[in-house]
Amino acid sequence: MKRLFIAATLALASLPTVASEAQTFAFGEPAPAAKATRTVEVLLKDIAFEPGNLQVKAGETVRFVLINEGKLPHEFNLGDKAMHAEHQKEMIAMQGKLFTAGMNNDGMDHGQMNHGGGHAHAGGNTVLVMPGQRAELTWTFRKSAPIEFACNVPGHYQAGMVGAMTIE
Repeated sequence: MKRLFIAATLALASLPTVASEAQTFAFGEPAPAAKATRTVEVLLKDIAFEPGNLQVKAGETVRFVLINEGKLPHEFNLGDKAMHAEHQKEMIAMQGKLFTAGMNNDGMDHGQMNHGGGHAHAGGNTVLVMPGQRAELTWTFRKSAPIEFACNVPGHYQAGMVGAMTIE
């Protein structure tokens, strides 16, 4: 179990912290930080977000400053419940592959990871923040949609690391 945790942590550390191939989603898309009309600081703790819910306006561009105060790697991922559920399955599958890769030393390229379905790490709606680190994600919200911000590191969502986001 300890080896699995170490392999998962190393795998998460190898993921890009900023998306390089941004996508558009029904609820919005990534934006440059310079376009932000508001900055919101979000603390990532073990295992919670502070604040626990957020409100934004349709058309607003928000720069999220993410500070991981926990001892574990955490994600800040924007999406609906279905996107989070799918992303969690893929994170678990990746964790298993990474454990096997670590044992076989097969040189998997984790930077090329694309989960499909619009919720890839390369989609621009996710940022991974290592313990004690800061990161940013800037997003333009286009229309009202039932979305959440969540950490999809295996087990974190289920432990309560999810918050509601209201787009007015």
